[in-house]
Amino acid sequence: MRVGESPTVSPTAVFAVLADDTRWGILELLGREDLSASALADRLPVSRQAIAKHLAALEAAGLVERVPVGREVRYRALGAVLSAVGRRLESIGAQWDARLAEIKRIAESL
Repeated sequence: MRVGESPTVSPTAVFAVLADDTRWGILELLGREDLSASALADRLPVSRQAIAKHLAALEAAGLVERVPVGREVRYRALGAVLSAVGRRLESIGAQWDARLAEIKRIAESL
């Protein structure tokens, strides 16, 4: 991928990953600061092993990345995938707005 280029994303894959409350919570925490799996387990009501599985799913979807800090591995939220999905949703919304405006124009002209 080139610098400034948006990643190719499957919105359904992203939504499937984010459909889990724990993964959503992990992503929110990582949006504030880089954290290790152990630090996440300390803040959430799930085991470190469960956190590791959730992190793997988030990483596979391109929503987080590993950041080595000394001997520790922390995770960081990545906004590029969410931004790309957001742009696609905005495009769909704009298309619907245009269609509704056309329907309104036709109805008002009758």
